Order: sequence, then structure tokens, then C-alpha cells
Amino acid sequence: MFLKKYRFFLLFAMVFSNLLAQEEKSKFVTSGKTQKLDEVIISSSHINDSLQNAPASIGILSKKDLVQNNTTDISYVINTIPGVLMQSSNFTTTRISIRGIGARTPYGTNKIRAFYGSIPLTSGNSETVIDDIDLQNLNQIEVIKGPLSSLYGAGLGGAILISPQLSKMNGQNAGITSVFGSFGLLKNSLNYSIDEKNASLNLSFHNLKSDGWRENSAYKREGITLAGELFRKQKSKLTYFSNYTYVKAFIPSSINKEDYENNPQIGASTWVASQGFKEYKSTLAGLAYDFNITENLKNATSVFINYKDSNEPRPFDVLRQYTFATGARTQFSGDFKIGKLQNQFIFGMEYFTDDYNGNTFENLYKQNNGQGSLQGKQITATDQERHFYNIFSQIRSLLSENWEMQFGLNYNKSHFELTNFLPQKTATEKYSYDGIFSPQFSLLFKPDQQKTIYFSVSRGFSLPATEETLTSNGTINPNIKPENGYNFELGGKFYFFNKNLYTEIAVYRMEIKDLLVAKRIGDDQYEGVNAGKTLHEGIEITLKHNWQINRFFNLNSYLGTSIGKYEFKEFVDSGNDYSGNQLTGVPANKVNAGLILNTRIGFYINADYQFVDEIPMNDANSVHSDSYSLVNLKTGYQFEILKNLHTNLAFGINNLTDEKYASMILPNALPVGTSSPRYYYPGLPVNYYGTVSFNYLF
Repeated sequence: MFLKKYRFFLLFAMVFSNLLAQEEKSKFVTSGKTQKLDEVIISSSHINDSLQNAPASIGILSKKDLVQNNTTDISYVINTIPGVLMQSSNFTTTRISIRGIGARTPYGTNKIRAFYGSIPLTSGNSETVIDDIDLQNLNQIEVIKGPLSSLYGAGLGGAILISPQLSKMNGQNAGITSVFGSFGLLKNSLNYSIDEKNASLNLSFHNLKSDGWRENSAYKREGITLAGELFRKQKSKLTYFSNYTYVKAFIPSSINKEDYENNPQIGASTWVASQGFKEYKSTLAGLAYDFNITENLKNATSVFINYKDSNEPRPFDVLRQYTFATGARTQFSGDFKIGKLQNQFIFGMEYFTDDYNGNTFENLYKQNNGQGSLQGKQITATDQERHFYNIFSQIRSLLSENWEMQFGLNYNKSHFELTNFLPQKTATEKYSYDGIFSPQFSLLFKPDQQKTIYFSVSRGFSLPATEETLTSNGTINPNIKPENGYNFELGGKFYFFNKNLYTEIAVYRMEIKDLLVAKRIGDDQYEGVNAGKTLHEGIEITLKHNWQINRFFNLNSYLGTSIGKYEFKEFVDSGNDYSGNQLTGVPANKVNAGLILNTRIGFYINADYQFVDEIPMNDANSVHSDSYSLVNLKTGYQFEILKNLHTNLAFGINNLTDEKYASMILPNALPVGTSSPRYYYPGLPVNYYGTVSFNYLF
């Protein structure tokens, strides 16, 4: 039992010992044969573009990382980042938590801001969806952990920055990729790219479908992505990007413990009978213009639209939603001197608004002769207008050769208008939150060019979702306040062994006040209250190692571990005192490790391991999901069939040991009738996939 609970600590010790042992071996490899780890470059929106010089914990997923598994499920790669957990079921039912923030959200992801280029992926209702953009069309993902990013709204959990693929490589190339696998998985992708002196273009189409392994879990997604640059000059460029996605995903929903243990492939009976699903069309589009005003002053300005039209027949009703968002962002950056003190700065503003229309209808599936959902008469109709203003600034001062300081400040103002037309017409209600100032201060010490130590303190906030601001009769509750808290963090980033080992460590502590609790008062109706405080503290460690074994073999290994303590500091709900209990919906400990062996002739093999500790499933901590371990393998061969025609053949196995686990849980699930609570979304059993791709360079 001891070994099972603490095996991830043993794994960490074994891998780290192996890396240290290789220090001596690396001394005998000549510099001509040693392949150093690449320096990591982060988004140009930061005040500097070096990960090592950023006084924050930022998880980076490179292009190579994003395609390491089967390129169909983003949760595989997101979960390799310490402190980040993406729970996923049937592609569209997902929840991302960072350092425990967002773990209690019933469905979906909030308390985290996300951007696709400069386009916000977070709606005016605080909901974030990142999993319907094709992984093969992304260049990089950055996960900023904690409210350290004053430039992106200072969300409590952090921010996710997704960089579109603007071009594949110089010149022209075209490619086709097919992925096929268990449970009817099939994905086809087509891509064309051109990169010339003054412009670039990347156009791609993908089609993904799966029969699903549970009842009522078939999935289909199609998408077209267009991105590139125009009028590219030495001091200016225009970037354009757009993405259209169509999704239809049947929903098996969660099941109770008995069904999870004995028959996990079944779906919830009412969702199966109604053939419940989610169907939507979404479009993102934006333009960004970057130019140098003077030698020391630059500007980046962008405009965007974000449109989504969705239809979701559920056992208790049919939900139709329409959202249309527009916005703009401008950012000035530059450098200046005060005496001998060198400074850099960023100052900017962001505004976006979205118009939301939501309607519910009766679902007459019980009267539809077993044919699934049937829309009946309208029950409710609601219009919402949501306006957000962000003003942000950050300054970096190089105090000396070894010391630097950063200070940031974000100001947010939000305004909402709500009109209910059904079940009865109400006057438009207007409400807004007081302006929120979120400061951030960091101090960074660099003893040399390969080592960085930093300390930071920052304040973040999280706005309630619209549903959480409403009372049981649908009117606005003026007493609801945003959650807020201060984050304290001490970290270090170090290169060792001639830059063949990169190590990162972060220790943090954050206390959140005015904790938002969504009380369920109906099938899909929640009422929010500010109910207490939570404490989030922990340590995160990342190791990345490169070992050039000889001229033929190269071995890369990585390990990421997060050890946390997430608990209710003060929390009384409906007369029950949960103070001191573990925070619902998040594991205290998580480990990821992997090996990637490459050969000079193109053969490669990847192996990765994930351990997730047990998860409290309700606030009382009376039930927990079991801890689990997953092992994934992938092997492949890259070669050139003809001149300029490159091929990649790969085969992979996910969940090699056929572990039974809950890939997602529903926090604080309530019993329905005489049945027990439906906490569990079962994870995929052992499954297989293959990949065939061809890429031609013109």
C-alpha cells in the first residue's frame, strides 16, 4: 500500500538519480556530438521573450509536444504540465484547473483566461473552451500559472496563450495526415503552406470522428483554419488568422459508482433515451498589425470577432444559445533609460463585448417513439449584453547585471445588461462590478546566464458566471462579488551539464477570499453565493534532459511533478462546516514522466507515464475517486520516399495497462430519485492508433 501511494516519489528519485549519473558521461561526449536543449522562446506579448528571464511559472508546449500523442485529444499534452489538470470525457466535456483553481466548476472551465493569438477564447460568461481547435494547426501553447499575467486580465487560475501556425517552413509545402484508431477513431487532415519574403499563408482542413466507447458517445468535428502574414517588412507586418469549427458530440454524461465499477461503457439512462448531444458552429477571426513607431517604441493593435451558435438537447430541456463577440486590443512597448538604469515597458488596453441570446424549450423525447430528443414549446428566453474593459501595464527595470525588477498593474471594469422575455417579460436589469485593481511585483536574480531565481507577489480575481449572479426567480443578486486572492511564489530556472539539463522549481501559496459556490436549484439552474476562503499551496518541479548517447542515438527525458495542499480554509454551506477539508475536484499530487528515443535514420519511440492522486468528489470529503496510473507508448519511422516527399508512419497504444479510472468527475453530484449520485466519467480503456502522413516540399 505504501509503494502504491508513494510510487511517484520513487519514480521521481529514480529519474533524477539517472540524470545526475549522466553528468559524468556527458563529459566524455565531445562538443561536436552534444545536442543542447534549445532555449525556449515565449510569446512576443510578454515584456521579454525568454522563458528563463520571465519571473513566473509558465508551462510551454512546443510544436513537437503538441503532436507527441495522436493529435486528437489536447488533454494528453496539457496534462504533462505540472500543476495543471485537464479532465476530459468525450472531447467536449472538459474542465481545466490550475493549482486547484476552477476544480469545483460543475461543467466546463472558468477562472482561467485563454487567447488564440490575440482573440479571447474566454466568453463574457467566464467560460473557456480550447479543445475544438486542431492541434496540428497550433505552433505553441503557454500556460501561465497563477494570477501573474497582468497583461491578460489577472485571472485567478492564470492564462492560456495559444499561438496559431502561421506557416510550416520557407517556400511551399503540402501535406496530408490520417489517424485511425480504436472505437472508430478517424481523423484526416489536409494542409497547404507558403512562406515568401513579404507574406505567408497556412491553410488547413481537418475532419475528426469517433464512434465512442460508451453508449451515446459518437463524436464528429470539422474545421478550417487560415492564418498568415501580409505586408511583412522590417518594421511592420499584418497578421491574419481565422478558425471555423463544426462539432456534433453525443453526451453519455456521468454515471454512479455501481455502474462505473461493473458496466462503465453505459451512459446515463436519461441521456441515452433522449439521445442528448451538443452541436455548434463557431468562428474566430482577427487582424493584428505590428509596427515600429520609433526605434524605441512599438505598437501592436488587433481587432477580432468570435461567433458561436449551439444547440443542446438535454433530458430536461433543449438549450439554444447564440453568442457574438467583438473586441479590440492595443499594446505599446518600448525601452528607455533613467540615468544608467535600463527599463522596458508595456502599456495597453483591451475591450470586448458579447451579445448572448439563450432559449430553452421542452424536450418531448418520451413522446418521440424512441427516436430521441424532440423540441417542444419554449420555456425561457434571455438576452444578455456583456462589456469588459482591461487597462494593463508592466515595467521591467534592469537594476544591475544580476538583478532586475518587474511591476505590473491591471484594471478591470465589467458591465452587464440582462433581459428576460420568458416565462415573463422583465425590465432590462443593469449591473456592474466595482473596478478591480490587480498589482503584480517580481524580483529576479541571475547569478549567471544559465540560472535564474525569482520571487513574485500578485493579485488575481475571477468574475462570477452570469448564472451565479441570479437568484432563484431569475433576477440579479447585487450581493455577489468576484473571488479574489494574492499569490506568493518563489521559483528558479536552471541549466546544467552544458545546457543538457533544464530544471525548474516553483513554490507558491495563494489564499482566495469570497469563494463562489454554485448551489444547484434545478436541473440546469444554479445560484451563486460567496461562502468562504480556500488555501492553495504547493511545489512544482520540471526536469528536461537531453543525452546524445552516440552519433546514432539521442535520448530526451522529462519529468514534471506537482505536490499540493488545497483545502477549504473557511467554508460553511447550508449549515455544514467544511473548513479544513480538502478542496473538491482536484488531486493533491500529480506526476508525468517520459522518454523519447530518436535515431539518426528516423526511427523513434516515445513512452510516457502519468500518475494522478485520489480526488475528493464532494465538499464533505466522504467520497474520493481512486488514484490511477496511465502508460502510453508510441513508435514511428520518418523517412524520405522521393526527393522532397517526407513520410511519417507511427503506431501508438494509450492506457497500455488497461487501467480503470475516472477521466473526469462531477463535483458534488446529487442523487436523482432513489439512485446514487453520478460522480463518474469513465476514462478510455486500452486503445490503439496509427498515423500516416505525407509532406511534399515544392
